[in-house]
Amino acid sequence: MGKKVKKESEPPSKDVFDPLPIESKKAATVVLMLNSPEEEVLVKACEAIHKFAEKGDENRSSLLGLGAVEPLSHLISHEDKLVRRNAFMALGVMAANSDVKRLLKKLDAIPSIIRKLSPEEDVVVHEFATLCLASLSVDFSCKVQISDQEGLEPLIQLLSSPDPDVKKNSVETICNLVQDLPSRVAVRELNGIPPLLELLRSEFPVIQQLSLRTLVIVTTDTDTRATFREEQGFDRLLEFLCNKEFSDLHVEALQVLSNCLEDRDSLQLIHETGGLQRLLQFITTPTLLDIQTNAVKAISRVAQSSENRKLLHEQDIERSLVELLSLEGDSLRTATCQAVAAMSLHLASKDAFRDLDGIRAVVQLLGSEGGEVREAAAQALSSLTSSNQLNSYAVYEAEGDEGLVQQLHDVIPGAVAHAAAVLTNMAEQEVLRCSILSHGAMAALLEPLQSADTHTLVRATQALAALACDAEGRADLRNAGGLVPLVQLLRSNHKEVRRNACWAISVCANDEPTAVEMCKLGALDLLQEINSSANRRNKFSEIALQRLLDSNLSLKYSLTNTLAPTDITVDGFYDPGQARSGQRVLTLEDLSKQPVNQRRPVIAINAKPLDTVSVDQSEERQQDSPTETRTASVLSSKGSTRTPSKGKSKGRKEDEKLRDEDESKPQQEVAMVTEKPWMLPYDAAFHALVTEATKTILPLHVESEQYSALARLVSEVMGGAVEVDRQHDFLWELHLSELRYELQSNIIPIGQIRKGTYYHRALLYKVLADRIGVSCSLVRGEYNRVWNEVLLSVGTPHYPGCQPQPRAHLVDLIHQPGRLLRANTPQAKQYQTI
Repeated sequence: MGKKVKKESEPPSKDVFDPLPIESKKAATVVLMLNSPEEEVLVKACEAIHKFAEKGDENRSSLLGLGAVEPLSHLISHEDKLVRRNAFMALGVMAANSDVKRLLKKLDAIPSIIRKLSPEEDVVVHEFATLCLASLSVDFSCKVQISDQEGLEPLIQLLSSPDPDVKKNSVETICNLVQDLPSRVAVRELNGIPPLLELLRSEFPVIQQLSLRTLVIVTTDTDTRATFREEQGFDRLLEFLCNKEFSDLHVEALQVLSNCLEDRDSLQLIHETGGLQRLLQFITTPTLLDIQTNAVKAISRVAQSSENRKLLHEQDIERSLVELLSLEGDSLRTATCQAVAAMSLHLASKDAFRDLDGIRAVVQLLGSEGGEVREAAAQALSSLTSSNQLNSYAVYEAEGDEGLVQQLHDVIPGAVAHAAAVLTNMAEQEVLRCSILSHGAMAALLEPLQSADTHTLVRATQALAALACDAEGRADLRNAGGLVPLVQLLRSNHKEVRRNACWAISVCANDEPTAVEMCKLGALDLLQEINSSANRRNKFSEIALQRLLDSNLSLKYSLTNTLAPTDITVDGFYDPGQARSGQRVLTLEDLSKQPVNQRRPVIAINAKPLDTVSVDQSEERQQDSPTETRTASVLSSKGSTRTPSKGKSKGRKEDEKLRDEDESKPQQEVAMVTEKPWMLPYDAAFHALVTEATKTILPLHVESEQYSALARLVSEVMGGAVEVDRQHDFLWELHLSELRYELQSNIIPIGQIRKGTYYHRALLYKVLADRIGVSCSLVRGEYNRVWNEVLLSVGTPHYPGCQPQPRAHLVDLIHQPGRLLRANTPQAKQYQTI
C-alpha cells in the first residue's frame, strides 16, 4: 500500500489584511467611516447613521455638526446599490432638520435625488428619496429647483408605486409644489389627475388626505376642473362622500366639490348624478361642524349663477339655510349668511327668506362677537334688501336699523360697508329713513367717510346721499360736521369714490344753508377743478356743481353771470358783483363785517320783516350754518334774541322761562344761547314795491303788457328814463356812495336805491318778477351791462290753432322803459353795449 502524504497549506499572502470587526459608540467615528473606500464599511456606516438620526432632531443636528451631510450627498450616487440605498435612508431621515435642508440646498443635492426616482431604482431608494424631496419642497427656492429639474413627472409616476410610503411621500411633495401656479398647470399636463383620484381609494387615511389637499389646490384652475370632469372625478368624489368611514376627510372632499361647482357644466353633471341631493344632505343632517360649513360654502359656489339659484330654490334650500342660522359656530354662521346673500339674488328666494322669518334671524347675528359673522350678516341683509321694500321693512320690524347704525363703528371695513349698503336700501322709505336718522346715523357715518378702504367710502357716501334727501337728514349732517369729510372726498384719486361723493354733494345742495357751507369748505372750487379735467369729469360732478349753484343763486349769478327764469330769487339774495377766476365769493355775513370801502357796493334783497321770521325749531335748523354746531336749546332760543311784537306777552313769558332754564346750564353754553346771530336788515321800501307790483302788474292779462308795465315801474323807482347821450349826467355812483356812508355798510338794500343804472334796474326787475310770478332771466354782460330777457310769442303761428313760437326779447329799463327788443337785433345789441 502506498503511503499517504499530507499536503501542507500555503502561507497567506502578505498583501491581504485580516478582517477586523469594529464596534464604535462615537458618532464622530462613524462619520469618518463615510469616507472609506470599502463598500462594506460604507453600508454599515450609513446604516448606523440612519438608526442614530431616527432617534430625534437633536441627533440629526449633531450629525450635521460632525459633517455627515456632505459625504452622504455624494454616497446617494454611489455605484453600489446597497451603499446607495443606505445613504438615502440616512439622508432622507436627516432632511427633516431645517439646517440640514439649508445645507442640501447649498450643496445642490436636488438634481442627484431626482435622478434616483427612475423606475429601475430600488423601492427603498424611492421611499427615502421622495421623503427627502417632501422635506425640501417646503422651501420656495427648492420648489422652483424641483420644477426646473423636471422632478414633477417622476413624482406623478411614483403615485402608482406599490409601496404606500412612496405614494405618501410623492403626493406630499406634489402637494407642496402645487402651491405655485405653474406646477398646478403641469400636474394637469402631465396627466396627474387620474393617479390623484386613484389615491382616494387608498387604505391609508394620510394618503387620502394629501391627495384631497392636492386636488383642492389644483381644481382652482378652470382647465383642471374640465379634466377632473373628463376623468370621472365627480363619481370618485361622490363615492368618497357617501362612505361614512371617511367622514373625517369629508371637509377636504367638499372643498374640492366646492371648487368644481364654479363651472356650469360641473353643476349640471353633479345634479344629474344625484350629487346635489347628497350635498344638501350634508347641510340638513347634523354632522361635524366643519363638514356642514364646507357644504354650505359649496352651496354658495353653486348659487353664483341665476340658473343654479333657480335650481336650489326648487330644492327648498332657503328653509335649510334658515335652520342653520340658529346653530352655534361662527364659521357655520358666517358661511350660512354668505349663502343667504348669494341666494338672495334670486327674487323668489328673497320672499322665501322673509316668509320663513330668516331676516329676523340674520338681524340677530349683527350683535355677534365674531367680526366675520357680523360682516356676513350685514352682507346677507344687503342682498336681501336690495330693490325689495318689504324686506327692508322686515329689517326695520326686527329693529335691525339700530344695530346697523352701530355697526358703522365696526373695526372691520367689510362690516361697515355692508351695513351702509343696507341703510341705503332702507332709506328709500321715509318711515325707515326717519327711524335710521333717529339713531344718529349721520354722526355714525363720519368715521366711514374717513376710511382708508375705498369700498367703505363708496358705500358710506351712498348711504349719506340716501339719508340726506330731506331737510332733517341734511340738518343732522351739518350739525354732526359731516360736510367736512364729504367735501374732502372730492380730492380722492379713486374714480368711484369721487363719483359717489359728487352725487352725495348734489343731494346735500338741495337747501341753501348746506350749499353755502359746502362752498365755504371749498366744494365749489374742487368741483370746478374736476369739471375742467377731461379724465376726472363725470355726470355727477356736473350735476353737483349745477345744484350747488342752484341752491345759492347769489353765488351762481356771481360766477356764471346768468339767472334763468327757473332761478327764483328769495329774501337773502344779493349781488356781490362778478367773481374773478379763483376768487372766493364771501357770504353776506362775512361782507357785513368788513369796514366801509370804495369797492362796488353789494346789493341785497330782503322783504321779510323781523317780526315775521319763524322761530320754529325745525326751520331754524334748516337755516343754521353747519359750522355753527348748536344744541336744540340754542336753536330754539334764537327767538329770545329778537324784539317781540306788542301784545305778545305769551311769547315774552316763554322767552323768560327759557332764559331761566338756561341760567342753570354751564356758563359757556349760556354764552352761546345769548349770542345774537347776524340778520340781513329788513327792506321796507322793497316790500312796498312788491306790494305795488302785485296790485298793478298782475291784473294785466297780456304778457307783453306785464313786461312793459313792470319795466316802467322799475325805471320810475330807479330815477326814470335816461337818454343815451345824457348818461354821464346821471350821477348814480354819487348816490350809492351817499347811501353807503349813510348806512355805514357796504351792503345796500335794493329798495333804498333811487338812482340806478343797468345792473341795479335789471336786478330789481328780476327780483320783482320772481315775487309776482312773471318769468324772466337776468344776464350780465361786459362793462356793467346787465339786462333781462323774456320770452314773448309774436307773429303768426305755423299751423292753425297753435301758438306762435316764443322768442327772446330784451327789456329796456333805462332809455325807453317798457320797450321790448327782439334778441340778436341791432337795437338789442346796441342796448347791451352802449
